[in-house]
Amino acid sequence: MPTLPHSTPALRQDLRFAHLRSGARLAWASSGQGPALVRAAHWMTHVEHDLNSPIWRPWLERLGREVRLIRYDERGCGLSGPDDQPLGLEAAVEELEVVIEASGLARVALLGMSGAAAPAVAYAARHPERVSHLILLGGYTHGLMHRNPSPKSLQWHEAIVKLVELGWGQRDAAVQQFFTAQMIPDATPAQVHALNEQQRLSCTAERAVAILRARVALDVRDWLPLVRCPTLVLHAQGDGMVSVELGRELAAAITGARFETLTSRNHLPLAGEPAFERFCEVVGGFVADRPIIAPGSFTRRERELLALVAQGLDNLQISAHLGLADQTVRNALSKLYATLGVEGRPQAVARARDLGFG
Repeated sequence: MPTLPHSTPALRQDLRFAHLRSGARLAWASSGQGPALVRAAHWMTHVEHDLNSPIWRPWLERLGREVRLIRYDERGCGLSGPDDQPLGLEAAVEELEVVIEASGLARVALLGMSGAAAPAVAYAARHPERVSHLILLGGYTHGLMHRNPSPKSLQWHEAIVKLVELGWGQRDAAVQQFFTAQMIPDATPAQVHALNEQQRLSCTAERAVAILRARVALDVRDWLPLVRCPTLVLHAQGDGMVSVELGRELAAAITGARFETLTSRNHLPLAGEPAFERFCEVVGGFVADRPIIAPGSFTRRERELLALVAQGLDNLQISAHLGLADQTVRNALSKLYATLGVEGRPQAVARARDLGFG
């Protein structure tokens, strides 16, 4: 009998709509299971396109094993309708308020990436009772217009805006490629095509220009000292879109924030690079209040044990493999489970594999 071709299991999401004060619809979707993590709308989202994207589908699959990931399209993008509200911090915070209220959840964790870090910070500061954890990736405290830009910097920004105004919306357009090359320089051809296409599908040239102008005008410096929830700030070491120094600046402005650099040149971690698994591991553990395990923190014996656990070996098989007494293995596993923040063998196997063992 011929072998049937392998097919990727369907990734299911619950797609719904809420409404802004203006009456415009706001598309939001949820998938996965576990504590709720709301991803604030960032550059050019499209919640339906995510399902088949080689960039975002791995995020949904990997993070969905540990969290219920809630995403939405900002007004005028993806499946959300436009309105006449000026884009900026207040409009972005309203969108978060509407989506979180529509979810029916009393408390959520927030993920703010790049330009979405600012509204995530502002929402957490204004609604401390609704936010359990705050995670910021590739973010900044204030945009170009609040950094005393040089005339050359302003000219460069205006040149980019003009490119978008004149060249947006065409299939495989060089304008989309301009942003993609900065955001994910180490992407595969499939990932490059996916981000180019997502930008094209997300919004019109007029809306893209409005988003660009809104992002460089963001400023949440006054809100940063008011954030009280546990905060994790992550930033790619070689990020060419937002300098890692701006990530350190952001972390330093939030009391008690933990900062970690990711070994990558990509503005957002991509499946297939170590930074992606590290990002998912840290975020999943942070939201679930598990201890965050630093890379290289395991002893040689613990690494051996993790590799055998990841292979699905039982205690007797591990004892035989390592030449240790059964009770010694039991004690070592008990200690290891505590370090991993898991209960029982099935969770330990999954966590060991997530960490890259086996």
